[in-house]
Amino acid sequence: MPATFTRHPVEIERKDTGIGGKPPLDRRPTGGGGDGDNWENRPSGRRGPRELLTRYRLGVLFALAGDLMFFVALVSAFFVRQSAGHFDARENYVSDWHPLAVPPILWINTAILILSSLTMEMARRQLFHEIDVMDEWLGLGRPAVKRAAPWLVATFTLGSLFLAGQWIAWKQLVQQGFRYNSPDPSSHFFYLITGTHGIHLLLGVIALAAALGALFILRRIELRQIVVDCTAWYWHTMGLFWIFLFALLVCFQ
Repeated sequence: MPATFTRHPVEIERKDTGIGGKPPLDRRPTGGGGDGDNWENRPSGRRGPRELLTRYRLGVLFALAGDLMFFVALVSAFFVRQSAGHFDARENYVSDWHPLAVPPILWINTAILILSSLTMEMARRQLFHEIDVMDEWLGLGRPAVKRAAPWLVATFTLGSLFLAGQWIAWKQLVQQGFRYNSPDPSSHFFYLITGTHGIHLLLGVIALAAALGALFILRRIELRQIVVDCTAWYWHTMGLFWIFLFALLVCFQ
């Protein structure tokens, strides 16, 4: 008797080539906010979009964990230096730390950065709408790109405004006689903390420009999702770092 084989429904679904314009199951991007449910049903040895997204997210989180340790060490040095001082001729302990008035523009900068985090999240979410993702698979254009690009441009603009505001704050302090190399340790730490965060945010602005270009250059939608999603994670983290550092400067200067 000739041997007969029975296909299970899962095997049939895995080998579906995308009838009706739908993409093969193992190649569908991570629609629905990046929580794709189909990435497990892929052929052995191939990584689905959801797995790629998770791996890149973990890479960004590991890098941000290193940044977190750096900022924790910086804050620890801030408190140690703040409590330092010397004894005068009468054996009285005198603190070398003199509080520095935070420039008012930093409050505006903080509001700008919070708003930019909201626009960044809107840009990220636009690339994970299931309907827009399927429209692209069906060859109906790139609606997700058209929706996400304006939000990315807005985030880039707000991030640039934040950096410009930081530069204005530094110039105001210089005009008041507070320089980086001044003998007062409070001004030294102010420049160190805000400057270090500013460098990290500048990298974020560069990443935003790269993500905006990737929207139009990359052909695979899952790669665009990964680029924008990882940029959003970095940007949100820098926003949280700044809120913590700004509270430190306001409350403990």
